[in-house]
Amino acid sequence: MKLDVTPKQRSILIWMCVFIGVNQLGFGALIPVLPLYAQAYGVPASAIGTTIAVFGLSRMLSGMPAGQVADTLGRRPSMAVGGLICTAGNLWCAFAGSFPEFVAARFVAGLGAGWVQSTGMIVLADISTPAQRGRLMSIFMGTFLFTVGIGPLPGGLLAQHFGLAAPFAVYAIASAGAGLLAWWLVPETRDFAHADRPAPSPAEKPRAAPIHRQIRRLLADTGYRMVCLVGLVNAVVRTGGLFNIVPLLAASKLGLGPGAIGGWLALGSVLGLAASYPAGALADRFGRKPIIVPSAFLTAGAFLVYCWAPSTVWFAIACVLWGVAAAVNGAAPAAYAADQAPPGMNAAAISGYRTISDVGYVVGPVMLGLLVDWQGAEASLLAAAALVGGIGLLFWRYAPENWQGAARR
Repeated sequence: MKLDVTPKQRSILIWMCVFIGVNQLGFGALIPVLPLYAQAYGVPASAIGTTIAVFGLSRMLSGMPAGQVADTLGRRPSMAVGGLICTAGNLWCAFAGSFPEFVAARFVAGLGAGWVQSTGMIVLADISTPAQRGRLMSIFMGTFLFTVGIGPLPGGLLAQHFGLAAPFAVYAIASAGAGLLAWWLVPETRDFAHADRPAPSPAEKPRAAPIHRQIRRLLADTGYRMVCLVGLVNAVVRTGGLFNIVPLLAASKLGLGPGAIGGWLALGSVLGLAASYPAGALADRFGRKPIIVPSAFLTAGAFLVYCWAPSTVWFAIACVLWGVAAAVNGAAPAAYAADQAPPGMNAAAISGYRTISDVGYVVGPVMLGLLVDWQGAEASLLAAAALVGGIGLLFWRYAPENWQGAARR
């Protein structure tokens, strides 16, 4: 399905992908370094987890401020703020003198990372029409997932040759450079007009209202509430299931080492990248629900296979299922959330969706971790599968399809 975009849309899309790609490449580069860097402060293993939890907490708290700044000052100033916070946080991480200071720096870095992602999705919502939105979001999210996936390679090499602080410093410098590029090369998109949708008139612009009032209006819509629940559950099972429980079960049940586990998960991410754009094209052609609902069931299926995998081959199959489902889950729900936005409320719709979704990054590891302690790893993965499959059924039953797609027009 050909993506018909104007030269201006194409230019903005390319530079926003560069912006988010650099940001997430730096995030991925920290994955192999973070535990070792935290351990260098002489803290116990249990304390290392706080550096991850605090990052997720600050991501959750970044969405609403990012949306408010994007509404009141504009998208470009919001990108600049996000880039500055990300740069400052990671520089602070590189030079932190104590573990509490490092945790505080991680909070600032997470705030910047979440801010950048929220603003990027707002810009994509601004420049896309409903007929393009699934594909534009899939390109953006595909860039996001791919750069996170390959980030550990340069991060590990930097740490090996220049020390554990090097990836943080390089991430800060790259964030500053990407922010400057976005500032100079991405125009303001707050009042972006399409041929089929002129820029909103002053009477149509609800931006003067505080963002929490706009989100309250959005949450009155059944579809918006349902897609926010989809985002929340996806984050719960990703951070609580995939990041925490799957590696433990693969090691204890199948005897896989960290290298093998990481390699199979990386393979799933690469195949997910390949599925990302076709999924966006299908969402534009047939609507969002026919993509969101099957992807929820595919995610549930991946967790069932992870739970019962009798061999490495079956673990690899689960990784492929997960990678494809994660790629689909990145674009179609975000496109659906943007579809629900009244004129002038893209920032509120995207920042509200991101904030509610990121709650899952905070509660997911705790909730499913407690279930592991109570009933074991397999029971926790079965609960994750039931949770995401159940939200798929609820979305199929109650969420309306506002964008009918090219096939039905």
